[in-house]
Amino acid sequence: MSSFLWLTRPIAPIGRLVRTFASQTSSFTAPGTGVYRVFDREAKRLQRDAAVRKEGGQRSRTVDYVRDEVADRLMERLLDIKRKFDTIVDLGAGPGHFSKLLEPDKTRKVIMIESSREALYRDPDEEFEVEVERIHADEENPLQILPRGSQEAVVSCLSLHWVNDLPGTLIQINQALKPDGLFLGAMLGGDTLFELRTSLQLAEVDREGGISPHVSPMTDTRDVSNLLGRAGFTLLTVDTDEVRVGYPSMWELMEDLKDMGEGNAIVGRRHFVRRDTLAAASAIYKEMHGNDDGTVPATFQVIYMIGWKPSPAQRQPLERGSAETSLKDVL
Repeated sequence: MSSFLWLTRPIAPIGRLVRTFASQTSSFTAPGTGVYRVFDREAKRLQRDAAVRKEGGQRSRTVDYVRDEVADRLMERLLDIKRKFDTIVDLGAGPGHFSKLLEPDKTRKVIMIESSREALYRDPDEEFEVEVERIHADEENPLQILPRGSQEAVVSCLSLHWVNDLPGTLIQINQALKPDGLFLGAMLGGDTLFELRTSLQLAEVDREGGISPHVSPMTDTRDVSNLLGRAGFTLLTVDTDEVRVGYPSMWELMEDLKDMGEGNAIVGRRHFVRRDTLAAASAIYKEMHGNDDGTVPATFQVIYMIGWKPSPAQRQPLERGSAETSLKDVL
């Protein structure tokens, strides 16, 4: 099931030409044994810290519109689950886009885990309706933070698309849950920013004779159910939304991505893009994808997922052939 939402970028002063995909210099850490390292997690942490520090955090709040919308959609799915949890873990919480929506009739306490200290402590406790515990740690390895079998519910809102070992992280989330524990997640899917990706690729081929990655690789919708099943979850529900945002041009989109802390963090990325290549990409973007009113769209594909840790108390499907009524008779 898929639905669309159209947003308009909040009006903000347009700064100087920004190189959105250039990242801060960071130390390189060798990948762990058996894990293929796609993303530079330290660079991503530095990007998020820098984004929150800009203008004392005010600019970071201005570009919350995508995460706030996705958090609202994710909360709708939690409200459909008629259960109250004593504690909910918000994995990759940022400043608490999802946690701020929690109310006492749904949980007593939220544990926010976030790798960016600046983002984690951006907003005060007074903005939350429930008790808040903040843990500054890398959400890529939940079992380094959460004891096995200790949690009733784990939620992740727009964080998992930066995880190097997504299957391993999902397995660890499952292991951190109690039997019949809930995992509720939202992550960006493979069609996210396809307009920007294609425009940059065509511009680079034209101006530089080749392409390099500027938009991070993301999980395909078709793979998510398989990954959840392999991680040990049952009673799976997976669906998608597409949030489309209108921008005056490609430049405002790039500026907002940087201020969201969503700049390029691929290992081996190029730190600079030539000005003439960006200018060509902007022209291609408007020509290929532009709206009639002169704006350009940016698509954020969001994959929502629900999974439960198996438990003997869960309702089990009936044995094959045990039905007493024929479907043919019903139809």
